[in-house]
Amino acid sequence: MAAGLAAALLVLLPSARAQQLPPEQAALKAHVQFLAADSLHGREAGTRDYDIAADYVAAQMLGAGLKPAGSDGSWFQPVRLVGYRPTDKAKWSLTRAGKPVPLAYGTDFLNEPVPSAADFAAQGAMVFAGYGIVDAASGRDDYQGLDVRGKIVAIFAGVPKGLSTDIAAHFGNDDQKARLAQARGAKAVLILESATRRADYAFEGLAPYWDYERFGWVGADGKPNMIAPGAPVVGYVSRAGAEKLFAGSRLNWRAVMAAEESGATLPTGPLAGTLRVANPTRTRMLESRNVVGVIEGSDPVLKHQYLVLSAHLDHVGVGQAVNGDKIYNGAMDNAAGIATILEVARRFQADGVKPRRSILFVALTAEEKGLVGSSYFAAYPTVPRQGLVADLNLDMPILTYPLQDLVVLGGERSTLGPAVAAAAAGEGLKVVPDPAPEEMFFVRSDHYSFVQAGIPSVSVDTGPGGQGAAQQRLFLDNDYHQPSDQLDLPFDWASAAKFMRVNYAAARAIADADERPRWNKGDFFGTLFGGHGAD
Repeated sequence: MAAGLAAALLVLLPSARAQQLPPEQAALKAHVQFLAADSLHGREAGTRDYDIAADYVAAQMLGAGLKPAGSDGSWFQPVRLVGYRPTDKAKWSLTRAGKPVPLAYGTDFLNEPVPSAADFAAQGAMVFAGYGIVDAASGRDDYQGLDVRGKIVAIFAGVPKGLSTDIAAHFGNDDQKARLAQARGAKAVLILESATRRADYAFEGLAPYWDYERFGWVGADGKPNMIAPGAPVVGYVSRAGAEKLFAGSRLNWRAVMAAEESGATLPTGPLAGTLRVANPTRTRMLESRNVVGVIEGSDPVLKHQYLVLSAHLDHVGVGQAVNGDKIYNGAMDNAAGIATILEVARRFQADGVKPRRSILFVALTAEEKGLVGSSYFAAYPTVPRQGLVADLNLDMPILTYPLQDLVVLGGERSTLGPAVAAAAAGEGLKVVPDPAPEEMFFVRSDHYSFVQAGIPSVSVDTGPGGQGAAQQRLFLDNDYHQPSDQLDLPFDWASAAKFMRVNYAAARAIADADERPRWNKGDFFGTLFGGHGAD
């Protein structure tokens, strides 16, 4: 019996040795193995499971030689999250020529919650402002000739044809439209169902989900943050509802629809009647936290400048079961990104040479709830705000194939792009354009919060070369935000290590460069948000 067991062990031993990963790869896998374990139940922000993951990251930062850079000398920056949803199906009233015009909830409109005001109400005349876009670079101003002070502005969802993808994604955001309306004195904003929006999500298909929960953060003043609290988006109006709003005015709704669908210039102007909206909102508070560590720079001047290396720590938690599994582990999204920044930090420690600039390593909460943790950090950084000079963000690198190239979202907009490209070349990789600009990833990851704070920022991702395009499509179709995003995916740990080394080399080059990172002169986002070098 004993002899037989010994023989069996001798047979198995070469196989076990063959499966042993090199230390660099094993370290990356170890982080993913812990963070994507079933015991963490998908790391949803605001849960104990997320907090355990945050404790793990803080401990690993300590082991990598970082110093705590959160609030009050700790590893953590507390972030109070606010969840909000409509309290009830709202009742709106439209009056025209002294007569009521019926507006039906669920057929004509859906009300939006307003987290900063539990019982938000507004009443006023209405003005149609096309797409509600103001872009100095192109000379477009949809408010030209319109007086919207004290009025409710109606705006088409989406953007007109002809804008570049990144700029279209920015202006297509309803809150950015509200920001422009507020700046011109409006008191509320209605989003009208456009043909392009209807093609993606028909109004009647959205109606059953009217009370889904949205998320944001609570500021130091104790109030939920809003981009445009003075002119919030209060509702989404169907094509049928919009026809009622336009009736009786000089603007013919059918002519407006025809212009929109053909790409012609939209007629704009006042609408007839007075609209009263009332939007009751209920909120709940959740506590979460960002994890922040720092390598202090060696240069007596440059150490006061901070490069941020960021990745989101949260995933979507526990959800509907798929093949009996209801834990959405988030191995690729984004345990892989967190593992990478932790090993970049360890690489700096191993090299023993401090960077000239300081580097902040930030594991962010609530990205899956709408870039909430990064938005909070950009608004309330744990170091002097003027010291933040760049952000390298890592979000869901798909690491199931041998890498041939990388995609650097936003790389063409600042000096960060060439720095990452040079680092990639050192590993034999090219940097290629975003192969799926229609997905609008540029505005869907945490670096965009830093962009909106005027900070040059990119998100570094794996590319489509070789097996890349097919493997990325396979992951996005089958595993993205699914329970199957777990450790048993066919990770290529050699590619994971290569991806880590590129990000280390990029961070090292940016932190050691004589010149501060800057936006390219005239860049749309750099100019819009007052970034260094854009003017």
